[in-house]
Amino acid sequence: MTSVKDQLNRLVRTVPTWCLYVLGALPAPWLFYLGLTGGLGVDPVKAIEHRYGELALQFLIASLAITPLRRHLGLNLIKFRRALGLLCFFYVSCHLLVWLVLDVQILAQILKDIVKRPYITVGMTSFVLLLPLAVTSNNASIRKLGNRWRKLHRLAYPAAVLGAVHYIWLAKGFQIEPLVYLFVVICLLILRLPGLKSGKRPISAT
Repeated sequence: MTSVKDQLNRLVRTVPTWCLYVLGALPAPWLFYLGLTGGLGVDPVKAIEHRYGELALQFLIASLAITPLRRHLGLNLIKFRRALGLLCFFYVSCHLLVWLVLDVQILAQILKDIVKRPYITVGMTSFVLLLPLAVTSNNASIRKLGNRWRKLHRLAYPAAVLGAVHYIWLAKGFQIEPLVYLFVVICLLILRLPGLKSGKRPISAT
């Protein structure tokens, strides 16, 4: 008898990855449109900046969840991991561009903020860690780097932690949602520990 897990895995195999790219990218122009038309409140720049950053963190968390889902639940979503990672980088780049071009605008002030504001320093560090992952997220890099590619893409772990910390630091006052993101990231990283394997061959993860 076919299990629910097998049925889900069979369904996943029929879904092309381009669908995820298209659906995942749609919020970007929609949010920008809302900002231009007054649909994001009195400070649309900050609203767009916040939503892009939040989407980046959500996609990064989703990519980190792929391996634990396969290892512990048998749900194979590995074909979507690259798309999730690239969508994360896309929204991180949008988040950064809105901050650079529409928010701060002045180069001297940008450099000053990166150095003197810890939450911006942490956020920029997360972006720098994600940059080589985006550049090497292609088949040619995987073949060329071999096992080093897997080691390089483990930079997603500290990038996710720093991204969540950046969100917490950025939030004004005590807010539950940023703490939830950090908690989820930590849980996903704990699920990767060798002692928590479910008897299956470990899968390299990013």
